[in-house]
Amino acid sequence: MLRTVLNSGGGRLCRLPSLLPHHRLMSGSSVAAIFFQPSLPADPATAIQSAGIDLSHPNTIPALLVHPDLASNYPAASRFFSWAASHDAAVLNSKCFNSMLQLAAANSDAAHFWSLVSSMRSKGYGISKTTLQAATESFRSNGMSKDADMIQKAFSAHARNAAVAEACEILRSDPNELSKLDKLNELGVEVTDEMVALVVEKVGQFPRQAMVFFNWVEQSAGAGINWGKVYNAMAKIIGREDCIEEFREVLQKMSSKEVGLDKEVYAILIDRFLKRKMFEDAVDLFRFAMGGTEKPSAQDYVFLLKKLVVRDDMDLKLVMRVVRIYQKAGNEVKSSVFDAVIKSLRSVERLGESGRVLKAMEDGGFAPDRTVHGKAVLAMCDAGNLETAHKHLARVEKSGHKLDPLVWSALVQKYSLGDDVDMAVSCLPEMLERRSGNQVGSALEALVYGLCRKKEAKEAFKVLKDLVLKKDVVPWQSTYKYLIHKLIRQGHLKEAFDVLGLMKSNGFPPYINPFITHILKSGTVDDALGLLNAMSSEEFPSRTVYMRLFQGLFKEGRHEIAQQLLSVSPGSVQNHADVLDLFYKMKIEEPTAANSHLA
Repeated sequence: MLRTVLNSGGGRLCRLPSLLPHHRLMSGSSVAAIFFQPSLPADPATAIQSAGIDLSHPNTIPALLVHPDLASNYPAASRFFSWAASHDAAVLNSKCFNSMLQLAAANSDAAHFWSLVSSMRSKGYGISKTTLQAATESFRSNGMSKDADMIQKAFSAHARNAAVAEACEILRSDPNELSKLDKLNELGVEVTDEMVALVVEKVGQFPRQAMVFFNWVEQSAGAGINWGKVYNAMAKIIGREDCIEEFREVLQKMSSKEVGLDKEVYAILIDRFLKRKMFEDAVDLFRFAMGGTEKPSAQDYVFLLKKLVVRDDMDLKLVMRVVRIYQKAGNEVKSSVFDAVIKSLRSVERLGESGRVLKAMEDGGFAPDRTVHGKAVLAMCDAGNLETAHKHLARVEKSGHKLDPLVWSALVQKYSLGDDVDMAVSCLPEMLERRSGNQVGSALEALVYGLCRKKEAKEAFKVLKDLVLKKDVVPWQSTYKYLIHKLIRQGHLKEAFDVLGLMKSNGFPPYINPFITHILKSGTVDDALGLLNAMSSEEFPSRTVYMRLFQGLFKEGRHEIAQQLLSVSPGSVQNHADVLDLFYKMKIEEPTAANSHLA
């Protein structure tokens, strides 16, 4: 049996004296001869067996690799090892790989060296201390310092992985916590933050085991450990509902050591807490993170607020806390944040809560401007929460803000479309308390539109007339025009005529097209006289209107109505040349039309 012991020194491959029979020593020469040429013989296995070499023995290949004839011929040794690796009968154990590593390093073959290291890792083999020393010396003596440093790291990584595996085995197998601690102490390994992170990651599904390990780390770690990495690794694992008390304890220890949460860990934990509906813990985590060096971003702040306002049982105290925490950390709460909140509320059909959410944000230190308040009111109006919207609007304006008239308009329109017209009307005097009469046009138009859509144009006229005559309100011209259309359609012609007078008082030109269209189609002589009386003025001679009516009536074939209207017209109209010409032509055309019909 071949028995070798590998040792190193001076960058050379060495072996301790061994008592080997002469024919066994000759076997190394035989292998060297077989693999001397790049092209192998047809059947190397038979040749090796003929030499009396048993490759199935675990010590055979390591002994052959240090045989002078093979060790001094690196290409032959390399070819032999590669062949053995593909031959089922050959046993390649950790000793074999370590022996070949020494040869590769001694011959400056870094590519083959690291390929062997990779193969060893896949098989679970590690680099021995002897190989580490020999390979390091070989690399340094050959000017390969980079590889020398890399093998040191590889050896450390292997040692660390071995320690991690053993620690995990202790944590999983022993049910007694004190016994676990004793066995961990017996490991005799250096506690590093990398080792801690690896162990915690592997036992992460069992937080209690992680806590036992963490307690041991606190007792055993040296001064060089990076507590930031250790605590963050631990917080990431135990930040869950079934060990929340332990998690809070870890945060307290982090505070005492002035260690903050990494951004990556914060993102993982906040997402976990929110998905598991641990909202208070999420806010506590946000507060802790805002006190560290890697503070949550503005996007993180908005994300948390949005999650809080869409939860089933919204807690406004948590909303207030988040805003206060963020602002106390020296951040400005921008108006755009409320836009994001409104969007979230809309997504869960909870716009009616906009006012309450905004109030909670105010209590937390947010100072909304008139635009933000307006958005809250509009959101509540969209949700049909009109009473709350009205109260919010009134409170804000009393505090000194003047909201956009369009906000009042939205509220008024919603009231008028509902069953509370009185409330819609009452909004206008409130507006007038802080605005002049020409600043309520949009709200008044909203009221008129709302009432007319409910077929209450006559009521809309009464409200408008009262405001114009008693409150000096100046409606928009578009409001007058819309109201005239609706009054005529709903059969309130007299009131529509009165609107023309109100328009005149506000300096608007008369709007007669809807009247003329109505009269020509189905109106009476009295209807025509009503329009003419309303239109009489120096700026707009009624004679012009007479002509439009006469021409239109003839065109519609309503000759009798045209004659009746002419008979009650003033003499200045009856004797006007244009009027006389028009009626004369119609008299001539009538017999012609009659004869054509008879023919």
